[in-house]
Amino acid sequence: MAVAMLAAGIASAADIDPVASHIGFTLKTRWGQSLEGRFPDARGEVVELPDGRHQVRLQLTTRSVEIVNHASYTRLTRGSGFFDVAQYPLVEFVSDVYSPELLRRGGPLSGTLTIRNVHRREVFTITPTVCAQPAHACDVVASGSIHRGDYGMDRWNFALSDKVRFLLRVRVRESAGSGP
Repeated sequence: MAVAMLAAGIASAADIDPVASHIGFTLKTRWGQSLEGRFPDARGEVVELPDGRHQVRLQLTTRSVEIVNHASYTRLTRGSGFFDVAQYPLVEFVSDVYSPELLRRGGPLSGTLTIRNVHRREVFTITPTVCAQPAHACDVVASGSIHRGDYGMDRWNFALSDKVRFLLRVRVRESAGSGP
């Protein structure tokens, strides 16, 4: 990874800390029940480009996605009508390049979300942070909603709403071999 970063002219990178981070989502049933989902195996990195701007690259493993306290809904979300983990093992998000000031002041963060090999532009809203080193000393909190039908997850419409709300709490740790 360090050789690739040097070749690309990237100043440094920080790995997303999968233990300290929480990537979750909420689904609503047609009967008004809220289901809390989570991706326990999040990985990725925040790269700092030579000009000081940053970019997030996030990967979520669908094989481990779960609906908290609901084994049957967990099976449903892993199945072919939803994430289809056998065919599509990853959900990926690559942000547009942004100023690190965005993490302090908050605001929209655009990027490309890939689910089931469908690539779409999405926007997540960053909540302003209260610490001097966002993602290191405090969580970076982002939220946003997507429509699962846009990604070919249109089965189970009789039971589940089309809207999926994401909530991300992200922390990083320095990558091995990254800059100071």
